[in-house]
Amino acid sequence: MSNGASQSEKPVTVLLADDHELVRDGIRARLSKVDLLQVVGEATNGREAVELAGALLPDVVLMDVSMPLLNGLEAAEAIRDRYPKIAVLILSIYDNPEYVRGVVRCGAKGYILKDISASEMITAITSVAKGGYYFSAAIGPTLVGARPGTPVNDPYGLTEREREVLRAIAQGLPNKEVAKTLGISVRTVEAHRLNLREKVGSKNAAQLYKVAQELGLLE
Repeated sequence: MSNGASQSEKPVTVLLADDHELVRDGIRARLSKVDLLQVVGEATNGREAVELAGALLPDVVLMDVSMPLLNGLEAAEAIRDRYPKIAVLILSIYDNPEYVRGVVRCGAKGYILKDISASEMITAITSVAKGGYYFSAAIGPTLVGARPGTPVNDPYGLTEREREVLRAIAQGLPNKEVAKTLGISVRTVEAHRLNLREKVGSKNAAQLYKVAQELGLLE
């Protein structure tokens, strides 16, 4: 399955981390069909995932949440602290609320379920590789702890413009793209970003994503 990318475009490098060989084989087979994805290594436990992340410096680590030695969330946190440019995407068969919320706390860029389609898995990988976030649609309600469509109050007192900027940030857009989309200057976007961080008490992009989810801005 070719994605039609030009041959000059650099592939997204991926490290697979799962203690089940059959799972790794299946994922590798999926990704090998995509021109712009390249599996550069495989880890069988969380500690090995951290070590290989440092040795290979992949764009994305696709890692099972349940791993020996270090679980996926612990390994993701270690990778975030040591190699902040590497995006970690957590993979699981569970939509356990604590696992999902733990993803945000540990600094991973997303959480996908193992039964998703090949196309959605590819979308998730490419999204986090570009600096965005990706959570399987099926676990959206789990992440915010509410049923779909439940009205969400805003405890932060955000203005409508701040909500628009927050939504764009949560979608992984850089300041220039946010400015272009909203028709404002880059300096204004930066000012709104600072105000947002002060109001929600966070300087972490993953936590800003969680706030956007809580406020229903990404539905």
